[in-house]
Amino acid sequence: MDTMRAARLHVPSRTLTVEDVPKPDPGPGQVRVKVEAAGVCLSDVHLIDGTLSPLYLDGDTVTLGHEVAGTVDAVGEGVSGWQPGARVVLQAGESRNGTTYTRGVDYDGGWAEYALATATTLVPLPDAIPFDQASIIPDAVSTPWAAITGTGDVRPGEAVGVWGVGGLGAHGVQLLRAIGAYPVVAVDPAPAARERALAFGADAALDAADPELRAQVLALTGGTGLAAAFDFAGVPAVREQALTVLGPKGRLVLVGLTAHPLTVANGTLFSYLQQQIRGHYGSDEHHVPQLVALTGGGRLDFSRSVSGVLPLEQAAEAVRRTETKEGDPVRLVLRP
Repeated sequence: MDTMRAARLHVPSRTLTVEDVPKPDPGPGQVRVKVEAAGVCLSDVHLIDGTLSPLYLDGDTVTLGHEVAGTVDAVGEGVSGWQPGARVVLQAGESRNGTTYTRGVDYDGGWAEYALATATTLVPLPDAIPFDQASIIPDAVSTPWAAITGTGDVRPGEAVGVWGVGGLGAHGVQLLRAIGAYPVVAVDPAPAARERALAFGADAALDAADPELRAQVLALTGGTGLAAAFDFAGVPAVREQALTVLGPKGRLVLVGLTAHPLTVANGTLFSYLQQQIRGHYGSDEHHVPQLVALTGGGRLDFSRSVSGVLPLEQAAEAVRRTETKEGDPVRLVLRP
């Protein structure tokens, strides 16, 4: 039987190893993809450190990787419209009987030489988009895109704030600028992150620890406050700070994940101003094709987003660098 290399997480022990496993054969309705690039996400770090756990995994070991791009290698029975060699990017998950299964969490993902995918989760990839940039679209880009255009319902000309300018937040800044939000105010305690925010298109980058932050936001917005604030950090203090600079009918969108409670310091004022708190998770099927089209058409550019490309054998090193923020990466990518 043919084998391939894959980065496998043994969930009970949280042990990550790169090992030889059987090369999978596509079943009915499936496509086997030769992986060319796979992104490394903070969610992968949290799976390894135990902060997150698979909900629907069959067994105790899974190949990580939910951000995947590559070429069609083989097609299963009943699959039409796909030929070997076709360039594709994969959706980060799929719906099964009304339940969302996440690639690389609930079933084997793309930190491997080959990955299986349901044919309906493949998105055609234009030649103009490099695989490493394409691989990060299904989460690092599509999650903030869905939060901005869907959950946050941001309109052109609205004042917006972005808290946490990491992998998701940096793209949030870029996407908010692309849809015409103004001003785009980034907030992060790290000087390097604030510099990155300005490079990605923020109109202002503020220090979260600055006691004058609220006054600065009000000055930037003509005294009205923000129409929408996005928490990409998943930190309670961030959420509480964002609430203090929301304007009337302002929306706080929770993108970063945390199990800690959120406190609304002044519930009466919150209600009087008719403000809202909206939870957000992931993206929908139509968001990835939208972003691929916009990128292929030259409207978006993610060449600055790939901070490094490492071989699959160095998966553990990529995880370490993502966790420790060594080199201040936006996204690291594995290449089998």
